[in-house]
Amino acid sequence: MMGSSDSPMALDGLVVLDLSRILAGPTATQMLGDLGALVIKVENPRTGGDDTRSWGPHYARNEDGSASDLSAYFMAANRNKRSISVDLSSDEGQRTVRELAARADVVIENYKPGGLVKYGLDHATLLAAHPGLVYCSISGFGQTGPNSAQPGYDLMAQGFGGIMSLTGQPDGPPNKVGVGIADVMCGMYATIGILAALRHRDQTGHGQHIDLALVDSQMAWLINEGTNFLTSGQVPERRGNAHPNIVPYDAFACADGHVLLAVGNDAQFARLCDAFGLADLAASDDYRTNLARIENRVALTAAIAEALTDVPAAEVLARCHAVKVPAGPIHTVDAALRSDQAQARDAVVTVPAEGIRDGAVQLLGNPLKFSRTPVRYRHAPPRFGQDTDKIAEILEHLAKRD
Repeated sequence: MMGSSDSPMALDGLVVLDLSRILAGPTATQMLGDLGALVIKVENPRTGGDDTRSWGPHYARNEDGSASDLSAYFMAANRNKRSISVDLSSDEGQRTVRELAARADVVIENYKPGGLVKYGLDHATLLAAHPGLVYCSISGFGQTGPNSAQPGYDLMAQGFGGIMSLTGQPDGPPNKVGVGIADVMCGMYATIGILAALRHRDQTGHGQHIDLALVDSQMAWLINEGTNFLTSGQVPERRGNAHPNIVPYDAFACADGHVLLAVGNDAQFARLCDAFGLADLAASDDYRTNLARIENRVALTAAIAEALTDVPAAEVLARCHAVKVPAGPIHTVDAALRSDQAQARDAVVTVPAEGIRDGAVQLLGNPLKFSRTPVRYRHAPPRFGQDTDKIAEILEHLAKRD
């Protein structure tokens, strides 16, 4: 549900000054905006704003049918924000941002480490002036370390942080995840860090600097494969869709496509075997326990694949569901977003947008469902600089909070 226009929001009254661009920072600030924060996005007039505004080929269309500056990529991470065009290289621009920072609770930026020092907008300068400020810096490799000066892009983070070595078929090349997951997860960590720092600020009056790196966060979500290596010393390998610690847990071909099986325990395995006439496998010491199935995964996977190859996908899923074995389809994006489940959970939302053909844009919904402070889609992703002429009004409004 979108929530009524007068319902309370979890972050009502919070002010976020967003100096970030592309995906990691904007993911965090969109989340904060979805939760009720006033997010002021600062965009560079010399570059036409956030880089992703020009990352086509898909754009929302103006009323006359021409492409707007709202690319699909930009819209994915920039709703519930105000956009102001400010040149940080100018004295006036620096003064404007300092005035906004003085009224903000949070500043978030993703410049190269040290890149804002020459403008007097770095964390040390602003925290000295405003000790209660929460200042979050996102970079490729962090503010310290031998690689700190290197730029950070999602692809580089996935490569450096190890996830690409685990993604893809065993006999194929390393692959990145299909979306910018290193950026997105970094944005999620940023959101958590900001909220934790605000909690501390509210208890003590002290703000702080959050130093967050794409590569650090990517290595943190290596999860079981990371600890598999740390525990055993064995370097994890690519397994395609298979799981290193659970068997069978994979994609299997059937008569008219593919299905997913995620057999999480020995009882589920026995029921799977019964459903497909493989009782001899369930009784075998080679497969009866998960540890045995891991040791004999190649033979077991081949046996299950053979049993499913002539069975239609719908029948495979029906048999599995009937005996409570986890199984599911592999949806294309359109099938996922048009599914009954997606509709029931508001996975896609329509947000009014002035000047755009049909008067609205479709966006991916926020997955958080609050019982008291629901997410609201108050603003469509902003046109570049659309709120620049309201800076004085914004500052006046913020001054009344004090």
